Amino acid sequence: MAVDRLLPTDEARALIELTREVADKELATRVDAHERSETYPEGLFATLGETGLLGLPYPEEFGGGGQPYEVYLQVLEELAARWAAVAVATSVHGLACFPVATFGSAEQQEQWLPKMLAGELIGGYSLSEPQAGSDAAALRCRAERDESGGYRITGEKAWITHGGKADFYALFARTDDGSRGISCFLAPGQADGLTFGKPEEKMGLHGIPTTSASWDGAVLDSDRLLGEEGQGLSIAFAALDSGRLGIAACATGLAQAALDAAVEYAGERQTFGKKIVDHQGLGFLLADMAAAVDSARATYLDAARRRDAGVAYGRQASVAKLVATDAAMKVTTDAVQVFGGYGYTRDFPVERYMREAKIMQIFEGTNQIQRLVISRHFAR
Repeated sequence: MAVDRLLPTDEARALIELTREVADKELATRVDAHERSETYPEGLFATLGETGLLGLPYPEEFGGGGQPYEVYLQVLEELAARWAAVAVATSVHGLACFPVATFGSAEQQEQWLPKMLAGELIGGYSLSEPQAGSDAAALRCRAERDESGGYRITGEKAWITHGGKADFYALFARTDDGSRGISCFLAPGQADGLTFGKPEEKMGLHGIPTTSASWDGAVLDSDRLLGEEGQGLSIAFAALDSGRLGIAACATGLAQAALDAAVEYAGERQTFGKKIVDHQGLGFLLADMAAAVDSARATYLDAARRRDAGVAYGRQASVAKLVATDAAMKVTTDAVQVFGGYGYTRDFPVERYMREAKIMQIFEGTNQIQRLVISRHFAR
C-alpha cells in the first residue's frame, strides 16, 4: 500500500509520485530475476540518473535536484521498498558525491559534479579495509607523493559497494601518521595498478556487487585530492552522518515492504474458518510491525529535518540508523512468521527481505558503534 506521507511542498509530492512510477516500472519488475541470478542490472542507474533521482539533495547549479534531505530520504525509502540493493547503492552514490560537493574546490565541483549527479558517473565509497572497519583511524592504505607531483596509492580496501562497477570512488588513504594523517581522494574507477577482488558471496543484496580492491602503486593526479591533506577523517565522518540517514531510510522502506506483504497475505490466508488477520494474536503482531515502521520513519525524518535546518544532527542520525535497522530486522523476521512455512520458501519475497535486513544493522557503522556514538553525547 502507498505510504501516507506528510510532504513539505507540491513539488515533493510530485517527486514521490514519480519515484513510485519509476520504481514500479524499473525496479519491482526486475528485482526477483537479478537477486536470484546474482546479476548486475546494467543500465538501471543511467535510467535513475535520467529521471533525476541520483542527485536530489545536491545544488541545482550542478544538475542536482536541490531537494531537502527530508524529501530525498523518502525517495530512497520508496526505492528500497521495491529493491533494497538498488536503494543502498543509490545512497552510497550520494555518499560518494558528498566529498566533492562539500569539500571540493570550485574547479573540482564544476568538472565532476554535473556528471555525477546526472548518473553519467556512478560512485562508490572506499573507506573500510580488511583490518579497519569500524575503526577508520586504523586504516593503512597509503598515498605517497610521487615524483610527478601526484599521489602513489598502495594498500587494500574492503567492502566496497559497486566495487568494480563504479566510475569513481571516494577513496581514503594515509598521507601521514596518526588520525590526522588521512586524506580523501576522488579516485577513478579504472587505473593502472588498481584491481578488484571477486564479488563477496553475500547473504543478500545480490544484485549489486560488494568487493575488495587492491592498489598497487596506482598514481592519482594532485587535483584528485579533495580538501586538504589530513582532512580525510573529518570528511569521512561528516559524510557518514548523512550516509547513516540513507541507510535508515532504506531499512524503513524494506520494513514497509515486509509489512505490506504480511498484511496482504494475512487478509487472504484462512485458518479455523476465518482470515488469519482476524485472529487477535496475528492482528497484534501486525500492529507491532506497523508501529515499528512508523517509529523508524519518524526518527529518520526528525534527523533529516535537523540537517535541513542547519543544526547538529549527528546523534539523531545514529539514533535513526539504530532504530530503523533494528526495526527492519524485527519486522522482516515477523513477516516470515506471518507466512508460516511459506515464508521460509523463495515463493514469497519475505525470506529475501529478512536476509537483506541483517546487513542494515552492520554497514555505515554497526549498531554497536551507533550506541557508542550516542552514549558519547552524554559525556560532553
